[in-house]
Amino acid sequence: MGKFFKASSDSDINRERKIVRTSSIGIATNIFLATFKASVGILSHSIAITLDAINNLSDAASSLITIVGTKLAGKAPDKKHPFGYGRIEYLSAMVISIIVLYAGITSLTESIKKIIKPDIPEYTSVSLFIVGTGVIIKILLGRFVKKVGIETNSASLVNSGEDATLDAVISASTLVAAFLYIWKNISIEAWLGAVISLFIIKAGIEMLHETISKVLGERADPDLSSAIKKTVLSFKDVSGAYDLVLNNYGPDSFNGSIHIEIPDTYSAGELDELIRAITSEVYEKHNVILTAVGIYSVNTKNDSSAQMRDKIFKLALAHEHVLQLHGFYVSEKSKTIRCDIVISFDAPDRRQVQKEVCSEIQKLYPDYQLEIAIDIDFSE
Repeated sequence: MGKFFKASSDSDINRERKIVRTSSIGIATNIFLATFKASVGILSHSIAITLDAINNLSDAASSLITIVGTKLAGKAPDKKHPFGYGRIEYLSAMVISIIVLYAGITSLTESIKKIIKPDIPEYTSVSLFIVGTGVIIKILLGRFVKKVGIETNSASLVNSGEDATLDAVISASTLVAAFLYIWKNISIEAWLGAVISLFIIKAGIEMLHETISKVLGERADPDLSSAIKKTVLSFKDVSGAYDLVLNNYGPDSFNGSIHIEIPDTYSAGELDELIRAITSEVYEKHNVILTAVGIYSVNTKNDSSAQMRDKIFKLALAHEHVLQLHGFYVSEKSKTIRCDIVISFDAPDRRQVQKEVCSEIQKLYPDYQLEIAIDIDFSE
């Protein structure tokens, strides 16, 4: 499989450039906004605007982390990390989530202090104009960053884009509080800051939860799984494709394995040729490296096997939690029936379901030894 570990492709390089360019725009924009908002917040004694400025600085830091993470993730595989460094992008997304969470907790603390000991805000038309302009800029920036994040499959950019959109809402809230104070002389600055802080904390927790889930390993995208199986099934004599396992080593970086059903007449040489063709085609079409292709043989010399297969499948699938049977083979020489059974995680006791199915099959074919293994459906 060594031929698949090659230098970064043009698409990888373009992806990295897009992420770095977008993050650089985010850094410049957020530093610009933070500078003006901090000045306005200090001069007007507005805790909400000052916290908004701090939030912009945290966004700039997030964009910087995205750049560093993307650069490190693009390193070529080496002896210590033969699968590359792609997962660093998930770690950088996690750091961004923690920054957002920390910013929310810090701003909540400051807001509570201001509730206990409030300051009297002093707004000017210039300060309100700056905040209003910041709202528009952050909305546009948030949409742009998230759009690029989705296009490049960058969790860090998506998180930064969502955070920028949330910042726009925060800034809009400070404007509402300012107008309320000007018109009615009612100050809700500190209380508003506390509410905003809770929203920031909530967003940080959600981002962190999503990123940790990716680090732990999620079920593969159903569309990608279906596409890979369709490619595998397009090969002559391949009658089934099962047990697709995809291990994610970073965005759009997958290694995996699959089992295929082929006639039991295939020679070792024919198998070798078929497997090499399948791994090459899957890599070219889906950028997925199949490190292993397992074999399920299909009976071609036993005329009664098809009838046995139909009866056993009908019996097993009548059980509520049985999702699939595959890899079915009958050996008359050793008098064995073997297959894999996929049982839903919703089953209260998957082992018990297996025992029940095996018991019913054994009653149908008491002269045969059963080799029925529980399988896990990783991809559907």
